[in-house]
Amino acid sequence: MTARTDALSNTDKQYIWHPFTQMKDYVNEDNLIIESGEGVYLIDTDGNRYIDGVSSLWTNLFGHRRREIDDAVKSQLDKIAHSTMLGLANVPATKLAEKLIGIAPKGLKKVFYSDNGSTAVEVALKTAFLYHAHKGDKKRTKFIALKNSYHGDTLGAVSVGGISLFHGLFKPLLADVKFAPSPYCYRCEFDKRPENCGIYCADALEALAKKHHREVAALIVEPMVQGAGGIITAPPGYLKRVREICDKYGVLMIADEVAVGFGRTGKMFGCDNEGVTPDLMALAKGLSGGYMPLAATLATEEVYSAFLGEYSEYKALFHGHTFTGNQLGASAACAVLDIFEKDDVITNLQPKIAYLTALLERFKGHPHVGDVRQRGFIAALELVQNKETKGDYPPAEKIGAKICQEARKHGLIIRPLGNVIVIMPPYIITDGELKKMIDAIEVSIDRVTI
Repeated sequence: MTARTDALSNTDKQYIWHPFTQMKDYVNEDNLIIESGEGVYLIDTDGNRYIDGVSSLWTNLFGHRRREIDDAVKSQLDKIAHSTMLGLANVPATKLAEKLIGIAPKGLKKVFYSDNGSTAVEVALKTAFLYHAHKGDKKRTKFIALKNSYHGDTLGAVSVGGISLFHGLFKPLLADVKFAPSPYCYRCEFDKRPENCGIYCADALEALAKKHHREVAALIVEPMVQGAGGIITAPPGYLKRVREICDKYGVLMIADEVAVGFGRTGKMFGCDNEGVTPDLMALAKGLSGGYMPLAATLATEEVYSAFLGEYSEYKALFHGHTFTGNQLGASAACAVLDIFEKDDVITNLQPKIAYLTALLERFKGHPHVGDVRQRGFIAALELVQNKETKGDYPPAEKIGAKICQEARKHGLIIRPLGNVIVIMPPYIITDGELKKMIDAIEVSIDRVTI
């Protein structure tokens, strides 16, 4: 560690409170300070290069310093950085909205901008509640969500979060939400087997909806993959059943595509895997390619129309953000969507998805990898102390964190979800770099667990 890095590290530890980080541990550990990026690599203040194995928290789709996105942001800076959208429009946000509706699941027609995934979900929750109120049904004040779900950190988003470790402490502050079983096949709470269970967890979801639908405004789901819950991949047909249940009981469907949207599942959106159109869809993360804070909530014409009325009726959506539709973020996002089209990203990603599948095969026989999960270009390895009993490592052992620390020695930055190792690299990663990444994870698991 150079003197400069040491000085920066000391300043960081003196002043910064890091998110989702136990600072008592952090201040006593060596920490990396990132100074630059290039393609799939992050470069620290000592010049060391690391593969960005989680795309800077699942956002950086096309690598760092991508010329087209850089140029779009620089060009916009020569015009204006920001102006409010409260009663005003701007050029990049207008163009982006048209592009988003052009690629979104059929039936989504309107775009409401915000700043990040949490706020995109907040918009969806408030919109769902007000939709029913404006339609004259003020009893629908509750929501249905899934266990192991994660939808953000603002209070509304936390209310529909189903991870007790993250959300339990805030329970006195939260809305009344009904939680359905997670489609967690590896640890099915009903002790079913996916090959013959008939998606039993969806039956349980329907039973919950049937019981409470008259008081429920919306059901929120992460399409195909529950992200922060441990990269839990839903069985085929589950998402379609969710849509059917919502239709049957008159409940709006909110699709939280913040983590899975923009190609992660192998389709442009997670909903596209099963031909589903939600009533509301939350977008963020990959929307701006990991460049700028930007989010959007898409709505159907039916939902949007419920907010139309005379000024004196006060039906407008009373929600907004200072940086709604920010020009720099919207310019970056327009460039991102141009890359998708120009490079035929979804088609060209398929061979890499197949290669990742092949690389993951080696872990299926590992004594401490209980489950290997993958959906498109998202994958995870669930670590267990005992493979036969699926016994977890105790939290005090910090197995996931130790493996990720070890991976840094092998030129890889990844971040665990407890005992789950997440694999979510940028789409531009080469086969050679992908193999290097998986090799680093394998040796790191071996050194920590065996």
